[in-house]
Amino acid sequence: MKVLVTGGAGYIGSTTAKALEEAGHTPVILDSLLSGPKAFVRDRIFYEGDVADRDLLRRIVAEHPDLDATIHMAARIVVPESMELPYLYYRDNVAKSLELFDELNTLGKTRVLFSSSASLYATKDDFEVTEEDPLEPTSPYARTKRMMEQVLQDMAAATDLSAVILRYFNPIGSDPDLESGIYAKEPSHVLGQLVMAARGQKDAFTITGTEHPTRDGTGIRDYIHVWDLARAHVRAIERFDDVIAAVDGPSTVINVGTGEGVTVRELVASFERVFGQKVPLKEAPPRPGDAVGAYANVDKAAELLQWRTELSLDEAIASALAWGEKRREILGYE
Repeated sequence: MKVLVTGGAGYIGSTTAKALEEAGHTPVILDSLLSGPKAFVRDRIFYEGDVADRDLLRRIVAEHPDLDATIHMAARIVVPESMELPYLYYRDNVAKSLELFDELNTLGKTRVLFSSSASLYATKDDFEVTEEDPLEPTSPYARTKRMMEQVLQDMAAATDLSAVILRYFNPIGSDPDLESGIYAKEPSHVLGQLVMAARGQKDAFTITGTEHPTRDGTGIRDYIHVWDLARAHVRAIERFDDVIAAVDGPSTVINVGTGEGVTVRELVASFERVFGQKVPLKEAPPRPGDAVGAYANVDKAAELLQWRTELSLDEAIASALAWGEKRREILGYE
């Protein structure tokens, strides 16, 4: 299959492109390079541009009429930034995606696999969430993802589009060959911050929020190895028509996680075990937009995608540490 991957120069996008290749498929990358580094594109088919550029989309389809599906990953993703700059998030994540979906429908490229987020879920007492559970997005970033789910569901009901929506939990780690990983100079997410503290690039790792209603007061997440997440996309593309047939409708939502909840303190303990030494810690209040968290019920993914995670938390941490040593070679900075 040939698959258009928007945001394919990003962390998850480039890893997914590699997983597609390893499964025998051909990714076609569309990325503005607003944040994703050109180095992650490697030697793949690449178009630099905006997902809302209809002329560019028409050219891509004209040059690749055999495109079978689109994986839409291009988005702004930093929660605190979305609190400060909501206009940019609604413009880039919502308005531009709307143009993309409409043009794909016009061009007859009607299979869309969409990257959504577990940050949509309302807090539950036991923290395990199914796809049918209540939603309560707490940041502009999360609300843009919810809006795009609704846009896709409405468009799929009214047009020829079909949509499989993957709600990601918390991807960590690198691809197995350390060709791509976290690229932000100072990552906002928890594992990137831990790696920086461990390598002496920060004075300490800050635990943000210590009075949450969890077993140790820190936020709870479902940390999935990015390579497992990438392979979930491959499975969703390969089984796309079967999934849509099974749900008897033009769209569906599927959680993609490990099915296990890990608190921040538990993540730190795992990290220190893999790293082999203690990491300096400090504590602070939650950041704006931070949620208590959740972990995935993954029964639907097992049933429809015939997929489950294969890699452990320790393996993800080890690959993140290895990428921290490697990334200067690829990106030119630590």
